[in-house]
Order: sequence, then C-alpha cells, then structure tokens
Amino acid sequence: VDSHFLWRRALPRQVRVRRTYRDHAELRFPSLAGDITQKGYEKKRSKLIGAYLPQPPTANGAAVVRCRLQHSEGAPRRTFRSAHIGVCDVREAAARERVASTAGNRPLFYFRFGVDQALPQERRAPVTPSSASRYHRRRSSGSRDERYRSDVHTEAVQAALAKHKERKMAVPMPSKRRSLVVQTSMDAYTPPDTSSGSEDEGSVQGDSQGTPTSSQGSINMEHWISQAIHGSTTSTTSSSSTQSGGSGAAHRLADVMAQTHIENHSAPPDVTTYTSEHSIQVERPQGSTGSRTAPKYGNAELMETGDGVPVSSRVSAKIQQLVNTLKRPKRPPLREFFVDDFEELLEVQQPDPNQPKPEGAQMLAMRGEQLGVVTNWPPSLEAALQRWGTISPKAPCLTTMDTNGKPLYILTYGKLWTRSMKVAYSILHKLGTKQEPMVRPGDRVALVFPNNDPAAFMAAFYGCLLAEVVPVPIEVPLTRKDAGSQQIGFLLGSCGVTVALTSDACHKGLPKSPTGEIPQFKGWPKLLWFVTESKHLSKPPRDWFPHIKDANNDTAYIEYKTCKDGSVLGVTVTRTALLTHCQALTQACGYTEAETIVNVLDFKKDVGLWHGILTVSLRQEVICPCASSPEALTVAIRRPTDDSNQPPGRGVLSMHGLTYGVIRVDSEEKLSVLTVQDVGLVMPGAIMCSVKPDGVPQLCRTDEIGELCVCAVATGTSYYGLSGMTKNTFEVFPMTSSGAPISEYPFIRTGLLGFVGPGGLVFVVGKMDGLMVVSGRRHNADDIVATALAVEPMKFVYRGRIAVFSVTVLHDERIVIVAEQRPDSTEEDSFQWMSRVLQAIDSIHQVGVYCLALVPANTLPKTPLGGIHLSETKQLFLEGSLHPCNVLMCPHTCVTNLPKPRQKQPEIGPASVMVGNLVSGKRIAQASGRDLGQIEDNDQARKFLFLSEVLQWRAQTTPDHVLYTLLNCRGAIANSLTCVQLHKRAEKIAVMLMERGHLQDGDHVALVYPPGIDLIAAFYGCLYAGCVPITVRPPHPQNIATTLPTVKMIVEVSRSACLMTTQLICKLLRSREAAAAVDVRTWPLILDTDDLPKKRPAQICKPCNPDTLAYLDFSVSTTGMLAGVKMSHAATSAFCRSIKLQCELYPSREVAICLDPYCGLGFVLWCLCSVYSGHQSILIPPSELETNPALWLLAVSQYKVRDTFCSYSVMELCTKGLGSQTESLKARGLDLSRVRTCVVVAEERPRIALTQSFSKLFKDLGLHPRAVSTSFGCRVNLAICLQGTSGPDPTTVYVDMRALRHDRVRLVERGSPHSLPLMESGKILPGVRIIIANPETKGPLGDSHLGEIWVHSAHNASGYFTIYGDESLQSDHFNSRLSFGDTQTIWARTGYLGFLRRTELTDANGERHDALYVVGALDEAMELRGMRYHPIDIETSVIRAHKSVTECAVFTWTNLLVVVVELDGSEQEALDLVPLVTNVVLEEHYLIVGVVVVVDIGVIPINSRGEKQRMHLRDGFLADQLDPIYVAYNM
Repeated sequence: VDSHFLWRRALPRQVRVRRTYRDHAELRFPSLAGDITQKGYEKKRSKLIGAYLPQPPTANGAAVVRCRLQHSEGAPRRTFRSAHIGVCDVREAAARERVASTAGNRPLFYFRFGVDQALPQERRAPVTPSSASRYHRRRSSGSRDERYRSDVHTEAVQAALAKHKERKMAVPMPSKRRSLVVQTSMDAYTPPDTSSGSEDEGSVQGDSQGTPTSSQGSINMEHWISQAIHGSTTSTTSSSSTQSGGSGAAHRLADVMAQTHIENHSAPPDVTTYTSEHSIQVERPQGSTGSRTAPKYGNAELMETGDGVPVSSRVSAKIQQLVNTLKRPKRPPLREFFVDDFEELLEVQQPDPNQPKPEGAQMLAMRGEQLGVVTNWPPSLEAALQRWGTISPKAPCLTTMDTNGKPLYILTYGKLWTRSMKVAYSILHKLGTKQEPMVRPGDRVALVFPNNDPAAFMAAFYGCLLAEVVPVPIEVPLTRKDAGSQQIGFLLGSCGVTVALTSDACHKGLPKSPTGEIPQFKGWPKLLWFVTESKHLSKPPRDWFPHIKDANNDTAYIEYKTCKDGSVLGVTVTRTALLTHCQALTQACGYTEAETIVNVLDFKKDVGLWHGILTVSLRQEVICPCASSPEALTVAIRRPTDDSNQPPGRGVLSMHGLTYGVIRVDSEEKLSVLTVQDVGLVMPGAIMCSVKPDGVPQLCRTDEIGELCVCAVATGTSYYGLSGMTKNTFEVFPMTSSGAPISEYPFIRTGLLGFVGPGGLVFVVGKMDGLMVVSGRRHNADDIVATALAVEPMKFVYRGRIAVFSVTVLHDERIVIVAEQRPDSTEEDSFQWMSRVLQAIDSIHQVGVYCLALVPANTLPKTPLGGIHLSETKQLFLEGSLHPCNVLMCPHTCVTNLPKPRQKQPEIGPASVMVGNLVSGKRIAQASGRDLGQIEDNDQARKFLFLSEVLQWRAQTTPDHVLYTLLNCRGAIANSLTCVQLHKRAEKIAVMLMERGHLQDGDHVALVYPPGIDLIAAFYGCLYAGCVPITVRPPHPQNIATTLPTVKMIVEVSRSACLMTTQLICKLLRSREAAAAVDVRTWPLILDTDDLPKKRPAQICKPCNPDTLAYLDFSVSTTGMLAGVKMSHAATSAFCRSIKLQCELYPSREVAICLDPYCGLGFVLWCLCSVYSGHQSILIPPSELETNPALWLLAVSQYKVRDTFCSYSVMELCTKGLGSQTESLKARGLDLSRVRTCVVVAEERPRIALTQSFSKLFKDLGLHPRAVSTSFGCRVNLAICLQGTSGPDPTTVYVDMRALRHDRVRLVERGSPHSLPLMESGKILPGVRIIIANPETKGPLGDSHLGEIWVHSAHNASGYFTIYGDESLQSDHFNSRLSFGDTQTIWARTGYLGFLRRTELTDANGERHDALYVVGALDEAMELRGMRYHPIDIETSVIRAHKSVTECAVFTWTNLLVVVVELDGSEQEALDLVPLVTNVVLEEHYLIVGVVVVVDIGVIPINSRGEKQRMHLRDGFLADQLDPIYVAYNM
C-alpha cells in the first residue's frame, strides 16, 4: 500500500492475470528481518509470485518483462544497464515522501471491472537463475533507496569518488566526549597517554602494496580504486550493494577533498586568499599508510597532514590541519558586488559568461488527441456504479489479499452499490436530528481509512458521491502529535468538517482517553467519528433512492496536498473533472471491461485513487510511467503499445545545463549527467506547455526547462478557501515573448519541472517543491538525495531515510542534508560516509553542501505513511531540536558571497586626517571633566599631601566618627571602625612591620586578606611604616591548587619583602594542600595581624615627596596579563578628590559598596575614599551575596543610602537570584526610591542588556532607571568616567555595527538592522581630559571615528611596576604624545577603543555635554578579513541563537574564529548548536566560524570583575584542557 514499492515483476502477455496488489517488502528487504540466503530467497519468491511468472525463454535466457503502471510525481529517470532485460526504474518522487514503516503487515487487493470473464488456468513456473539474480541484485537494506536507485548513477558516483581517491586532503575529525559517542567499540578509547595519538589498526585493503603509480597500468589502478572504495567484496553484487572495507582513520580524514601540501610559514595563514589549483596538489608518498598501533587519546586519533606525516591529536594540530585544508582553491572568486543597505558590500553572483543559455525557438503548446466520445459512456460516475451494480452484481470489483497472496475479501459491484447506498442514506438521515441534520448535501466530511482496507474506503467514497457530500480523504492519525497533523487539522477546520467516516478496525485503533473518547488531535476541529461498516449502517427505506444527476461543476472531492513549507492545502475536483479524468485515463490506457488492474499505490489519493478506485483496468504490454500532480491530476501517461521492440524515449542530459534550466544532451560517459525517460504523451483532450518557473508565465524555448502547465477539463479547480493562491496556480495565462496570451482558457501549474521533447513526449526532471536555487543555479533535492544514497547506499543510511532541503543564510540558499544512520554504524563509518557524500555531490552537481547531519535511526519526524516529514525536519534543524549524532558543516566551501575583505588605505598621514575632518565640518574628538582649579569647595583634606596625614587629622578632629561598617551575610553589622580606631590599629601594624618584619622605608608588603576591616587597617599601617602595600585576593580554600599560584605570582612579581594576613589564612598557607601547590619555604616572611603589639610607633613615617610610590595596584587584564601599576601619593590624593567632587561625598553621607577591594576603583572606594572625604562606607563583601542575594539591596534600603557601587557579577546575581522574589522583598519593606546613583564599576563596554533588565526588575521597588549607570577605568587610569550626582542622565546611542568594523561611527535609529546599542560610560571625572587618537598613526580623530581613548589627568598611574607575561609593553602607555596637533600634552593610552559624541544635553557648567562611549579593548579586538570585530558582539549573537547557550566566548587562532559555548542542557543538544552558531555569525557578522567548541557550564573563565578571560580560555583549548563535550571543525 505504498507508493515506494516500484520494483515489481511485470506480468506476461499470454495470461490475462488477476494482477496482485501486494507488498514486496519481504522479498526486497530481507535484511529487515535478518538476512536471507540466495536459495531461501528464491524459494520464498517462487512461492509468492511464481504463479504469475510463466517463463517463455528469450534469446538471452531471461524472462520477458511486460507492463507496469508507474507513477511519478517527478520523473522516470536513471536507467539501469543490465545484462538481462532493458527495464527502466522510475523514480517515484511523490510530494509526500512515503516510506514503508513496517514491512509485511499490509494486505493486497486487485480490481475488476464489468462482467467476469473466464480466465485461463494460471501456470506456475520455476524461477530462472538469471531473473532471480536480477531480483536478488535489487535487494537493499533501505526502503526508500529504491526510488532513487540507478546503477548508472551509482557507477557515476563511485567513479567520481574514485577520482577523489587520488587527491587526498586531511580533514580534522570532530572531537566528541566519550558519553556522546554511541556504540563505538571501547578499544578506540584509552585514557590520556604520553603518546599523542595513533592511526587505526586496519588500513585499506589493497593498500599494502603501496599506492600504485600511473605506470602500473589502468586495470591495476581501477582495481585499486574499487578496492579502496568498496573494500574487498568478492560477491557478485552490483556496485550499489558493496560493503566498505574498514579504512583507517588517516584515510577517512584524508577523504574529504583534494590533498594539499603547504610549507610551514611563520606567519599565520590567511584563509581568505585563493591559491591556484595545481600548485598545491601533491603525489601521495608510497607506503605512508602502513598500519601503526599506539594508544589513542579520546577519539581524536592520529591524522595525516598534507604530506602524509602523522600529526598529534592536539587541538592546535587539528586547527593547523584545518587551515591547510582551507587554503585549497575555493570556487573561483566572484568579482561583482551589490550594496546591502549602506556601504556594506556583499558579493552577488554574476552570470557566468560561459553559462549555457537557451538557444531554441519558442515552444508551441502541445495538444493531446481528441477525447473520444463513446455512446454508452455513463453520464456520471454514480450512474456508472448504478449500471454495474445492477447489471452484473456478482462481478468482482475489488479483491484484497493478505501477505501470503490469499484473498482476504472480495467486493462485488452489487455489494459496492448497496453498501454505498447505505452509507449515503446514513450520512444524510442518521446524523443529528430530522430538523437539524449534521450533514447536508455539499458539506465536507473526512474519510479516515487505514491502508489495508480499500473496500471500506471505496464504499465510503461512493457513498459520499451518492449523498452529494464532499469527501476529504486524509491519513489515519497515529498519535496526538503526528508530524504535520496540525496542518491537516487546519485544512479540516477551514473545510468546515464536523464528521469523520472511518472503519471499525481503524476506530478501535485510534488513541483514546481514559473515558474511551477519541481525543481532539492537535489543531483539529471537534469531529464526530462515524463507522461505515454494514452493521453500523441503517438500511435505506424502499422508497428512498439517491439523486443521480449528470456530472456538473459541483465539487466531487477534495484531495490534500502538503507544500514545501509544511502547510496543507485542499485541491477541489469537480464532478465533471472527475468523470472527464476517468474517460481520459480509460482512453489513454485502453481500458476495457473485465480487465484486472493491480494497484501498488496509496488508493486514497493521486494515481492510486484515480486508477484503483475510479477507473479500473490496465493492459500489460509495457511499462507505462505517468506523471501527476494534485492540482493537474494526471499530467501525462505513456500509452501501452503492442510493439515490445519500440524503445521508450530517453535523454541523457547534462546536469550542469539543467542547473541553468537549459537542456543539453550529453554523452553517457560523463559523470554528471541525468538520464531521463519520457512519461508519455499529453492526456486526451488536454493542452500542455512549459513556462518560466519564476516571474511572468512566459513560454519557454524548446531547449529550456520550465514548469509544465496544463489546460484541460480533467484538473483540479482551486485550493479550497484560498482565492489568492488559486489565482496564481489554477488561473495562469501563458504568454508568448511578445506578451500575448496563447489561449483564452486558463492553464494550471502542475508543480512539475520538465519539457516537451521530440514527438510530443513529455519529460519531467523535477518538482518545483524540491527546487533549491544556490548562487543562481537550480538544484533538485531529489537529485542530491539520489547522489547521497549512491554513496555506499546499502551500508549507511538507515532504510534510505534521508532529507535534503535548503535554508537561507546570508542572502542565499544553502543545502542541508539530514540522514538517519544505521544503528550499528561507528564514528569512523559516519565520518567516512559524510566525507564521501561531500565529494560525490561536489563532483556530480558542482555545488557545496552547507551542512550534513546524521541522526539516530528512526528519529526524524514521519508523515502518516512513514516517509520523512520534510518541513518538520527543517523546522527542527532551524530551532536546534534535531539532536544529530554527527554534524559536518562546510561554510568555507559554500559561502562565496562574503563582503570583500577591507583594504587598508595606503598610509594617510594624521595631518590630512585632521584637515579632512575640519573641511568636512567634523570636530576633533576631545572632551574634559570640570576643571579642578575652578571648583570652589571647603575641602579641608586638600591641605594634606598624603592620605596618612588626612587619617591622623580625622582621628584628632572627629575621633568617634564612623568611617567603615562591615555587614555579614545576614545583614547585621559584623565590624565597624571610627577614625580613631583605624588610626590606632594602623599604628600597631606599623610597629609590627618595623619591629617583627625589620622592614625599611619603601619596602613592598603583600596584604592577603578577605574583604573587610583588617585589609583597610593593614593598608594604613603600611603607609604609617613607610612601606608600599599591594592588596592580593586570598586563595580560595576549596580551590587552592589553582588560586594559590596566582597569589604566589603576585607576591613574587611585586617583590614583596613581607606578607601580612590573618591567622586563618596563615594556617591555610602552611597546610598540606597548599604545600602541594606552592613550596612553603618559598614564601617571604608571613606576619599574622590578629596578634598585634600593644605599643605605638616612635614616629609615623612621612614621605619626602608626593610623587613617591603610595601603593601598587595589581590586576589580571581580560587578555590574561598580570600588570601592576604604580600609584603615587599625589595621584592617590587627586583621585580621591576627583571622586569626592563628582559624587558630592561629605562626612554626613553614607555609601554602600559591594565590590572586591583588590584593584582598580573597587579598592579605592573600599579603602581610600572614606578616609579622604569622611563619609561612612557600608561594606558588603560580594561573596556574601552567594548565600543571601538580597543582602546588598536590603542594606541599601535599610541605611537609606543615596549612592551605591557594585560590579556586574553582583548585578547579575541579583537579577538572576531575585527575579521571582520582588513581591516578597516589597513585603519585607525593601525600598530603593532614595537611590540617586547606582554605579557599576567596570573596565569594559557597559553591559546595556544587564543594566536595563536590572532597572526593569527593581523599578517596582522604587529604583529610578536613570539611577543605574556605569563607570570606566583601566590600568593607566583607574577611573576616567563615573556618573556623578549632578549632570545629565546617561545617554544611549545606536550605531551601525558594520560601520564600526571599519572604525567608523554612524548613528542609526533604534531597531534598524545591524544596530548596536551603546551606553555612555558615565561622566568624565573632574580634572580628566580625553582625546580619541588613531592607535597606529597617533593622530587625533574626528568624532565620527572609532579610535583609542587617551587620557590626561592628575590621577593617572605613573607607570607599570612590572608586567608579567609580556615584557614588551613599553612606557609609552603612560607618556604618549600626539603625532600632530597638540604635540606637547603627555597622554596615557588606555588600550580601549571608543568615541566621543557631543549630546544635546547641558552639563553642570551649562555647556553641551560630551559623552564617552567605550566599545572594547584594543587587545581583544579581532582583525578578520581586514575588519575589526569585538568579541562581545559575536558572543551576544551566539547567546541569542539557542535557549541552551548560557555563555559564550570567542577568540581567533591562526585567522580562524573559534566559538566556545557553554551548554545548559543534555549533551545530546551539543550538536544542535553547531549549525545555529555558524548561521548566526554568518548572518549578523559576515564571518565564517572555523571551530565550534561546546563545553559544560562554568568552563569559560571569568575574573572577579565578571569579565571573560578569553586568552586563558584559548590557551586551555589549545592545550586540550577544556574536556569539551564536542568540537566541530567547520570545513
């Protein structure tokens, strides 16, 4: 009952047989139920069909093959070369791809028409070896392969692959975590070992003699190639069923494309360049593939580099290999460009000057023969049924057979007539009430019958015709969530269906709720299910008789059609069309009374319905393919002939020509040809033409492929309820080149692509639905399927279940192939098969495959008949729910329309840039904060040069004023310090340093304290003793092994003479765990400040010069540099004064600080500002928020704080941890309405999404959105910007991301494509001047340019103390001069890119406000294709791509973009992310991702400020330390 089983044994002319309708699954697919021997196979086959195979011997001893009706909603093509019989297989490419879900459970049926005549005795005949082996060769492990199978095509594919064998190329195999590898033998895995990897033990058979050179002769070469591809299959199976030998990993990796050989250049290769083909081909050295055995690590086995030298499995080696692979020549570069939106240039495919163009004359419409009028033809189908049902009621009409060929049920014409009458009467009179019947004539009813019950369907169908209601046959829904079921439901709903007719068995089999009710299927209307078996029907009264009219234009039935996008349409067929169609088929096929037809198709729709249920009988002389479509019904059919010698029409067409829509006859020797057979002539009474597939329906030329259009009575008339779509399909008026319509009657688009050949023969080459237009060339999905299945088809794809579709990425369609792999296939098999499919499609179709995904067997969404539901598969792929087990992406080979790489202008001097800006009216980008000299304030602390003096002064004047309050995790005060307490504690620490530590003036002291009061006291103790403090984050007790070495490094690099800490940390440093990480003896002197001396120092040290060192600030930058900067006493005091003025800090103020106190602005706010300004600091250690996320906000509310400072990690913790608790917090009295400034302290671009979601979340608790802002600082100046209390609100602008890549700033409207929101980083601090300079030329830039932010200020750091990791960072970071303009001022270079914008707002001085926007760090910016990219932009896109991506980091390695994503979900989702990540980066950034790495949550390292440490991540990745779930190397 399945439209796939097309390989049927044809039946002989001598015997008029009852042709069986049966399922050959048992014969054709013995491997489904364990394999079968040749002998057993023949025995079984003889038993089943021997009766129908008399055997007149022919010249070559083969049985003569006779006639078969074959249905193709596509084309008969791909002829088979055969020693026995010239039989043509027809490719059944029905729009709904149907695959047998289970074999052997379907009964068969056959039909009769008219009076039963005596049949000659059937003779049983033995099966000849030749015919048996012919049959045996058709065996297959798949069920759908058959549609696409062709020996010719298989041979072409194998030959194409053989060509590739000679040119190998190394391809890095993806790395998978062990838990993801399914059913792979464990011997492939040994724990990580000193050895770097190994090759597989077995190498390709026939390779042991070394690679044959051309001198060894072509036969040897051919033998070697076939051996290499197929392994040593000694059986005589055809090439399609060969088994692949177990080729080694090295071969598999080298399989994908041509081998390349590249010298080691010191510079990283640029993968954007093209090289000429011949220069990189290399002969494969002989014997380089001898088998070696060594332990393996993971499944990253040894690979070959271009010259056959084994490389290690390390990631860095794989990437080098990938780079080498990508340096091979791509498709020729495209020359022309089109402007996409603005000046972003995307390459557009230009017509190839050498492409074939149609040269023929304009075609003429082709007429079928006259539809003959037979005097006794019935006036309608119901009248025909009445005639046969009353004249010959005993004549069998339909026989259903079981799997053994025994008749199950015989339906006679009499029975059909009476049962149809009963159905008609019951529908009209027994549903609803007399006054309110449920169904009236003209209403639509659904027919839901299983495929094994044609008799019940037939009775119900004719019952509907007699009752004048419109049947809508649909498939039986199996579950509530069938693929595509929702769309079928939509069709039923739009047709207003309320009643479904079904059979008893089907009704019992439908899913039921516990109460026994049939549930409503997803998207379906509420239905009344009505069983049409005789026992459920009422006998009509004697006086009731159906109203049998002549055929008219009322709708007879509605056939459903599934579109490319998955939507379901209903094609309406009128009663006239129905009758005319039957007449046309009867005339075309020469049907006569009492003939028997076998239907091997689905009898509910298409050809199965028309031939099996509506007309019925077929002569058996020849194979008669036909073409059909739901809209045009039968489009063409080959007429049966008596002359068995007359060959069918066939054409060998160039595949290359077809992609341009041009017919070019080619020779069969070529690999990329398509062999097509005709589908016969135009139907009687019809006119056919072909029109251009897109645009105006203009007639094609004679050598051009177009969409076939038909004008006939016997066609569908509309899409039910869709007038617009109906107009485009059913009311087409084809035009000549002059624009005149060729007929006054409308034509109907068939959805088939083809041409009318010589002699009026119709050829079909594909379907509109399967058309994929890639770079202007047309490819048919079915052709790609056929090629993929010809690559070791028996071996790999499970039951031939394969889906091909296109997705649109970056303004072009990209081909995606999804296949189910056999359950027993290994990783090795998968990768090898994928590599070969890529080669085969590249060779035969000259098109790249964008993505090839393998899924486990039986997991793709199915149509009701078991085929693959294409649109649902595509939907799953695009939303990342396909869960493939293997993925290979090839964007480097497919995507050829990337923008032209940016060409840097030849050196334009800074002077000309400045003049250019002035001429174009752009101002030079510079700005400054308020002038410190102009500000009048009564700042008493100004008269002191040193902070230590300010503290002594405060201890004398306001001894009991509380400076610091430390809160614990419950929000209670853990500790506090007044001015005098701090002063006294600092004195005791100074004594300790001098007496116990014997430290000199200027010695360095490391302070290793948790965030708190002790740290502050120790800092001032150091100042009192004249020492230089360095604050260091203490090691984490749970993670000593990784955190302690960092502490040790800072202590060493800062040259600390002594280390001060608490008693607890002292013990930790001396513990056994710590000793394992750092040798205890290597620490300097350790002082424990929990045990302080009782006395005061003789004198407090006063530095001789304000420019001497006050403290060192050590921090690890985002690029992984550990850099310490020197802060002088003068800079420290200036810094504190600047912050005091900006935030208006006075002793009466309270400020809440939730920051890490170890470096940057966090340290200054925690330790220094309170002493300078006298305000009270409420200290909240960020680590306490892990146990109590509401701690910070509750403290802010409780102390009625106006100013608070936090970090991004704190803000994120609050947003995630308190998102659902705002109501309960409100109930606890949390009130944030007094907060004036909530500043995020950061050294990066403001995270606008986080600050906005924080503002939105806590708006209900009184937080004003304008209160939330950010600051900006860096190594050279710890705070450049900080949102103060006065001054305008922070502004947000939207810039064009594409212009930004060219270092240009172009403002756009919010929401415009490619727009990037940027928030101002706070107000420039008093005493700070900023200029934007070109980082290369050091010239000043205009405000429409992106450049490096340079800063001049009294609180700049005075230099690096030392840089660990890159000694080359020179002092010019701290004293740079502009190369043009103001060349006198000394600036510090921040290393950050940004721009200035003059806003409409006014600042405190009444002048227009200049806003600084930080874009990103210069060190982290990636230069790709000549453009500058900021990692955060790509990461933001990737995080949006799929719900399971929680975090992402990107970096480059040898010009390849590496994307690392953290997966929050099952490991099975890991491979879903690879295509989505690749797509989104291509679409939004015009970049091809080189490597996608999927890791667990928490793998991406983040520093204390919440910044990603991308360089650490890169180093970890290259050293194989990440333990990734999956690593995909995009080709």
